[in-house]
Amino acid sequence: MLEKKSIEYEKAILIGVLNQHQNEEKVKEYLDELEFLTYTAGGEVAKRFVQRIDVPNPKTYIGSGKMEEVRQYVKEHEIGSVIFDDELSPAQQNNIEKLLRCKVLDRTSLILDIFAQRAQTSYARTQVELAQYEYLLPRLTGLWTHLERQRGGIGMRGPGETEIETDRRIVRDRIALLKKKLAKIDRQMETQRGNRGSLVRMALVGYTNVGKSTLMNVISKSDVFAENKLFATLDTTVRKVVLGNLPFLLSDTVGFIRKLPTQLVESFKSTLDEVREADLLLHVVDISHPNFEEHIASVNQILDEIDSSDKPCIMVFNKIDQYRPETIDEDDLVTEKTTAHFTLEDWKKTWFNKIGDKALFISALNKENLDEFRKRVYDAVRNIHVTRFPYNNFLYPEHLDEYSEE
Repeated sequence: MLEKKSIEYEKAILIGVLNQHQNEEKVKEYLDELEFLTYTAGGEVAKRFVQRIDVPNPKTYIGSGKMEEVRQYVKEHEIGSVIFDDELSPAQQNNIEKLLRCKVLDRTSLILDIFAQRAQTSYARTQVELAQYEYLLPRLTGLWTHLERQRGGIGMRGPGETEIETDRRIVRDRIALLKKKLAKIDRQMETQRGNRGSLVRMALVGYTNVGKSTLMNVISKSDVFAENKLFATLDTTVRKVVLGNLPFLLSDTVGFIRKLPTQLVESFKSTLDEVREADLLLHVVDISHPNFEEHIASVNQILDEIDSSDKPCIMVFNKIDQYRPETIDEDDLVTEKTTAHFTLEDWKKTWFNKIGDKALFISALNKENLDEFRKRVYDAVRNIHVTRFPYNNFLYPEHLDEYSEE
């Protein structure tokens, strides 16, 4: 008989702050996302703590009163992890761990942990390991408090070396080794990209968990891993796709997220070369998310960081099957209409109108509007191909039979 496996989630609490940059609505949204990250990492959120504070406490990030409240809750409910929504300094993390006597994580370390779980290939594991070591290096102080002094006794006299210094040197050596390994893999991948010939390259970009891998599976008939969790895809997958008789390359890249750790942006810049070298970007957006506009801004910011913001781009608004606008009763004269009440038609009359025919509304899961999507992608790829190879114009008629309007 097969034994039933029960998955035990680690109990965790989340801590966020209200300040001039983050109002209650934003903090709730950020903590919702942090809870989804915690769930993806294998944790279960027991409670949230939020404090209004303009300037974070340099010692413990939150005030002493709130910290005491957190400490009591951790002790009474046997909490395994305390997760902060913002990045903690090494000193803050060390001080909080001494007070709470449990694991203390920030948003960065949580994302790094998810990346470590999701990394499958040697390349992805090397990138994640490098990011983890660079994050760990300034935080080594608290790990060796029991070995702070130099060793004494017989055979140990002399200048010696503290344990912390030894450990820092090991980490620095490991970082240098990983960077050399990544440089070697980068050269191999550059050769691979060079061997793909002159096919038009298209890259899927977007916030994490917007349905990029699902869309990739639908249009390329492949079996890329897709799951309703954050960062389901870490490794770049490239597939050859043929629409009608026109071939091109489609790559699925790692999803972006707000407050993406600097270490990860640096480590994954080589993976994002697929985006840099693409001829056309498909920016996939989860339109069912209440804050999809902020997601678009976060993606555009990272595209700007990797010098890819000026590339031709088609906006693909996915998950239209899950879009549910809020409604106002006819006799309700108090509630004001906001973007939360907009239907898809209302959205199309806003800034969407400026995008024009570069905006598509689809459902990759239910395969809604995919014929229009294929037609638009075909036209975009054909324009690039014909520009690159003018003598091939006759090979690709302007409208394929299966997409033409009768």
